[in-house]
Amino acid sequence: MLLRRLTVGAAVAALSALAVPAQANSAYTPPGRITVDVVGVNGSGCPQGTASVAAASDNTSFTVTYSDYLAQAGSGSGGTEFRKNCQLALQIHVPQGFTFAIARADYRGFAHLQRGAYGQERANYYFQGMAQTARTSHQFNGPYSDNWQASDQTEYADLVWAPCGEERNLNVNSELRVYSGTSNPQALSFMSMDSTDGSVSTVYHFAWKECPAA
Repeated sequence: MLLRRLTVGAAVAALSALAVPAQANSAYTPPGRITVDVVGVNGSGCPQGTASVAAASDNTSFTVTYSDYLAQAGSGSGGTEFRKNCQLALQIHVPQGFTFAIARADYRGFAHLQRGAYGQERANYYFQGMAQTARTSHQFNGPYSDNWQASDQTEYADLVWAPCGEERNLNVNSELRVYSGTSNPQALSFMSMDSTDGSVSTVYHFAWKECPAA
């Protein structure tokens, strides 16, 4: 089991002594400190030591950065190289009296796809013991040789909130697939969700709200 504590401070104004109505939006952030514990890493797209997590200093999001997340098809590719996946189990500790949901996720990487080939990025996330969110999918068709980006945004009514007063792992699942399609099978196509300089990251944006008074 991998355990990494990432602590970030969020210096914000103190809460008013007056009662504040419960609210929830991605621009509102709670006071205090957020910590993210990576308690599990599994998958061919994130061998041990190749995925890192960091929370934004303003409590608005956290990022996952990969250094060895690449799927490929065509010349020189093994039979399983066309699909790579990563499953992360995260413990996100938030200030007392607040809860959060994932309002938006931004995925980025680089793709080189031959004419007739295509790549797919898939993802979902859910809290331990709760129903999984719908798996989203984004497809990129060749010819394509450039950075790629995909975003998934959840409507407020569909947000899945962490249970108040409980600590449950947030499970984050992602997947890359590359298919040769009608391209020359001797030509290589690939799609990555990694960056050698750490500048390409998956960003998960929080929505916040106050928990009901006990």
